[in-house]
Amino acid sequence: MNQHQFAPHVTVACVVEDNGRFLMVEELIEGDTRFNQPAGHLEAGESLIHAAERETLEETAWEVQVTHFLGVCVFEAQNGHTYIRNTFAAKARNHTNGALDTGIVQCHWYTREEIEQRQALLRSPMILSTIDQYLAGEKWPLAMVSHHR
Repeated sequence: MNQHQFAPHVTVACVVEDNGRFLMVEELIEGDTRFNQPAGHLEAGESLIHAAERETLEETAWEVQVTHFLGVCVFEAQNGHTYIRNTFAAKARNHTNGALDTGIVQCHWYTREEIEQRQALLRSPMILSTIDQYLAGEKWPLAMVSHHR
């Protein structure tokens, strides 16, 4: 019998679009530059929506308002971990002067084409697929996501 206990990581991400440009994070992962949407892990006691807004603020210094649910994706990464990624659409509200999380080099506003040009440096294949989903209008009401205590 396998003694390994399956423990997927629950994560959140935001697709933040403004005038055809998407908010992206340039980060260092084990010494390599990678690009990602603002994303991170769900913390104990918080809702998925709050986690998405918090992670975006911590990684970009942008306050955002989550507007739609884009969906859930199970991603089996090369590092052997499984991630359950909950992706949201959000609107940028206010840029603060807050410090960015450790490992974040800087933030960028890129068009979809500019993101595709960096495909080899994207942290996961989910980045372009969720942007394409967003652009196709595949957005769901936030009522699809609930939090109970």
